[in-house]
Amino acid sequence: MTPVSGTGGWTSVQESFMGAWQRNMELKREDLLSFHAVFACVSLISKDIGKLPLELRKQEGSVWVSTKDERFKFLEKPNRFQTMQQFLEYWIISKITRGNTYVLKFRDAFGKIIGLIVLNPDLVKPLVSDAGEVFYQISIDKLAQVGQSLILPASEIIHDRWNCFYHPLVGLSPIVACSLAASQGIAIQKYGSSFFANMSRPSGILTSAGKISDEDAKKIRDAWNQNYSSGNVGKTAILGGDMKYVPMAIPASDAQMIEQHKMSAEVVCSVFNVPAFKIGVGGIPQGQKVEDMNLIYYGDCLQSLIEAIENMLDEGLELKKSGFEAFLNLEALLRMDSTSQMNFYALGVQRGIFSPDEARAKFNYKPVAGGHTPYMQQQNFSLEALAKRDSKEDPFANSKGGKNAADSE
Repeated sequence: MTPVSGTGGWTSVQESFMGAWQRNMELKREDLLSFHAVFACVSLISKDIGKLPLELRKQEGSVWVSTKDERFKFLEKPNRFQTMQQFLEYWIISKITRGNTYVLKFRDAFGKIIGLIVLNPDLVKPLVSDAGEVFYQISIDKLAQVGQSLILPASEIIHDRWNCFYHPLVGLSPIVACSLAASQGIAIQKYGSSFFANMSRPSGILTSAGKISDEDAKKIRDAWNQNYSSGNVGKTAILGGDMKYVPMAIPASDAQMIEQHKMSAEVVCSVFNVPAFKIGVGGIPQGQKVEDMNLIYYGDCLQSLIEAIENMLDEGLELKKSGFEAFLNLEALLRMDSTSQMNFYALGVQRGIFSPDEARAKFNYKPVAGGHTPYMQQQNFSLEALAKRDSKEDPFANSKGGKNAADSE
């Protein structure tokens, strides 16, 4: 068996130009994650998906009904050290930051799945045999109770990945596409830190109209650095001999530091498909409701990740063979404002879609007598009944207030 090729997306980010590492200009993953826009996008997406309840549903007729099964108790508590919310958050964090998520099926002595553990992606390597079969090499991982290096078949690993540009078994993180923007943002923040540490005064040079010997220039430089730099910035300097101080560094206003920093954050948001206002970059779009903005965020950013989790669990746990499917409940994500929510369920009850008790349960109210069944007003008729009426020669002959009543007038 040989490791798969095209693994550049899930190791270190390469140097931005030749010789950058020699100048201590490496783009490390830890540094890129420290940029506020990258951190905020990863945190936002993982928390929004982690808060969605994972439900096991069984189809009854044409309706999927939430249920429970003793064989899949681990869908409520996946392992001994994580809740389901923490498990889903780590699943998404691994996928977003590394492009791959590896979930180990933890079995008992009888081969029954009793837990799920998201593995450290640094400790997992996909392998392909000469026959084209997929295996995974797992290094020592004490948290996953892997005491020695193992090679497991693909049936024991749920492998979720995305952006498989170079190999179908190797995903790429969005950080690959926004690494330069993140490094630029970090550089701007470092520049701002040093700039304000210098009391917002740019560096410069001393000039003189006359000729200065090398010895005098050295004395002036040493005296200036000793008395007017570092912690002595802001002191009053007295210059003689027609000497002048000429600022050399570009001030923050001329460098458009704020605009450049905002642009770096917006590039990161575009790569993660996160609306900029969601992480505090830019203002909230005018003329849109909260529900509309959440739908945009869900459709552009979260839907693919949510569908992938559901599909991977269905396939990896063979839920469909048992008549089940895994669903992430979206109500916590697409929650409407109180007025829209009230109007929505009121209209549903009025149209006979919901029973009053079902609508009351959404607002945490107890059932009431007679509220268990949907209601419909009496004057509503089915299309089939109306078709039978209209097929008659005189559809209104026997109806009250019909043709005879009109003729009598």
